[in-house]
Amino acid sequence: MGLERADLGVLVMVVICCCMQIAGGTVYKVGDSAGWTTIGKVDYKQWAATKTFKLNDVILFEYSSQFHNVMQVKHVHYKSCNASFPIATHTSGNDSITITKHGHHFFLCGVPGHCQAGQKVDINVLRLSDSLPPSSPPAALPTSSPIVPAPSPSKAAPFSVLSWFSCYLWLVMPVIVALF
Repeated sequence: MGLERADLGVLVMVVICCCMQIAGGTVYKVGDSAGWTTIGKVDYKQWAATKTFKLNDVILFEYSSQFHNVMQVKHVHYKSCNASFPIATHTSGNDSITITKHGHHFFLCGVPGHCQAGQKVDINVLRLSDSLPPSSPPAALPTSSPIVPAPSPSKAAPFSVLSWFSCYLWLVMPVIVALF
């Protein structure tokens, strides 16, 4: 019977880990199997265009730290491949960057000539309203129905999947502990 409980415990922990990955965002390896490199002529603009980035997604840069780095820069420096004013510099060869803001996030390799050779990427995180197709014009309202004003927007932070999962985890954890 002890073995069955251990198996159940392992299963529960695997499910929790999987749920945490889903709630935490998607991990995108820049350049897919090629990684962050100048070899093979990876088209990072095309790579990014095929992705839909969201908040809490993780951008993973894998590269040889002996030959490359990752610099987050402003748009003007991205366009001109100017690595002189980085917002952040990463040099580990295995850099995970969590996206916490909407908008464009510009990265380039600061090794001379690499950005000019195409080793730069624009990660664009759209707001939900930016990614929705334009809606059709509303149908005419019947003249007999009163028009009710929409409620004013709440200043409260939106309830995210991550906060739901955290609450759920706090409720489930005592049950898991009680099983052992």
